[in-house]
Amino acid sequence: MNQNKLFNRTRSQLAISYAGVMGLILSLLGFGVYKAIAHAHWIAIDRELESVSGTLHDSLEIKLQQPGRLEPTVNELLPNLRIIGVNGIKEPLQNRHILSAINQSYYYIRLFDYSGKLIATAGAYPEEFPPTFNSQYWQTITDTKGNVYHQISVALHTQTQQEWGYFQVGRSLQDFNNYLNTVKLVLKLGLPTALILIGFASWLLAGLAMKPIYSSYRQIQQFTADAAHELRTPLAASQATVESALLMPELNEKEAREILRTVERQNRRLTQLVVDLLLLARMDSQAISDRPQLCCLNDLVNDLVEELAVVAIASEVALTSEMRVQQQLNVVGDADRLYRLVANLIVNAIQYTPAGGKVTVILDCSHQEAVIQVQDTGIGIAAADLARIFDRFYRVNSDRSRNTGGSGLGLAIAQTIARAHRGSLSARSELGCGSTFFLRLPL
Repeated sequence: MNQNKLFNRTRSQLAISYAGVMGLILSLLGFGVYKAIAHAHWIAIDRELESVSGTLHDSLEIKLQQPGRLEPTVNELLPNLRIIGVNGIKEPLQNRHILSAINQSYYYIRLFDYSGKLIATAGAYPEEFPPTFNSQYWQTITDTKGNVYHQISVALHTQTQQEWGYFQVGRSLQDFNNYLNTVKLVLKLGLPTALILIGFASWLLAGLAMKPIYSSYRQIQQFTADAAHELRTPLAASQATVESALLMPELNEKEAREILRTVERQNRRLTQLVVDLLLLARMDSQAISDRPQLCCLNDLVNDLVEELAVVAIASEVALTSEMRVQQQLNVVGDADRLYRLVANLIVNAIQYTPAGGKVTVILDCSHQEAVIQVQDTGIGIAAADLARIFDRFYRVNSDRSRNTGGSGLGLAIAQTIARAHRGSLSARSELGCGSTFFLRLPL
C-alpha cells in the first residue's frame, strides 16, 4: 500500500480530516472547560465574599451605636483597622481575629458613612483606589496599576436600627487570574500536543482501516487481470481458427466441421467461464437464496454419486459413497448451490485422480454440523499450493486444467457457497498421497 499513490493520498486525506475534526472538537471542549473552570471559581469567590461580609455585618452592627461613628470596640473585631487621618491600632499577626480571610494579603474592607465618605479601611487595602463610593451590590473594579478587584457593598445599621453607612468587602483577583492563566497555558500547550498525537494516530488508524480496502482492491486487480487472461485465451483460439480457415482457398465438409467443433469448444468454455463469473458476482452481493429451503444431504450425496458415475467411469476412476450416519441430515439453504458445491469437489477429485484411482464421498455428523468428506487417491497438492487453492483462477497444474477445461473457479465457487451457508471448506493433502476436502455445514 505504501507504493500506491492513490491509497497514500487517500490515507493522508483521511488522517488530516480526522485530525481536523478532532482538533475542532478538542478546541470547543477546551473552551468549554476553561469557561466552566472560570465560572466555578467566580461563583466560589462570590460565595466566599458573601460569607465573610455576612459574618462581619452581623458582628459590626452589634458594636455600632451612632451613625457615622466607629466605636473603640470595633478595633477588637478588626485589629488592623485604619481610621482615615488617624493611625489605627495594629496588633501582631498572631493576636488577630479568627476572621483570617480579612487578614490575608488579597482581602480588604472599606467603611463609608451614609453620605458616602470613606471613614476607615482594613486589610490589604489598595492605595491606588479612588476614595469614591458606589453602593452597587457587586462590583469589579480596576486600580490605576491595572490590578482587578471584586467587592461587595452592604448597608450598616446601629444597634437601634439607625442607618449608619456602608461597608465593602473586596479581594484581589490576582490569584484568580494567575490560576486562569495557568489553565490557558495548559490548554494552549496541550491542544497542539494532542493534535500531533491525534495526527500520528490518525495516520496509523487510516492505514489499518484501509488495509482491507487495499486488499480488496488488489484482489479486484488480480481478478480482473486473471479474468481478462482467461477470456482472452478462448477468444484468441477462436480468432486464430477462423483466420486460418479464411486463409484456406477452399474447405471440404470434414475440415469445415473440424473448424466448427473447435470454435464450438472454445465458445462453450467461454460461456462456462462467463456463467461462473456471474455466479460469483451474484454470491458476493447476495449471501444466500431469497427462499431458503430444507435440503437433505443424504439424498444430495447419493444423487451426485449416481449422476457423476459416468464421468468417473470415463476417467477409469472408482466413485463410491459412505454414509456414517443413520439419520437424515438436513441443512437450510439453496439446494441448487449446495449441489453445485459438492459436485465441484467430486469433479475436481475425479479430474486429478489417475486411472485406477478411487474417489470416496463420506457423509458424517459432528457437533451439530454435517461433514462431507471428498477423498481421492490422486496426485495430491503441495503445501505451498494448499493455502491458495481456493483463490479465484488459481490452478495447481495449469496445463492439465486447461486440457480438462478448468478455469480455476471451481474451488473458489465452492468456498463462496460454503460461506454463504455459514459453513466452511478446508483441505488436507500430501503430494502423491491424494487429497481430502472437508465441507462443514450447520444442521
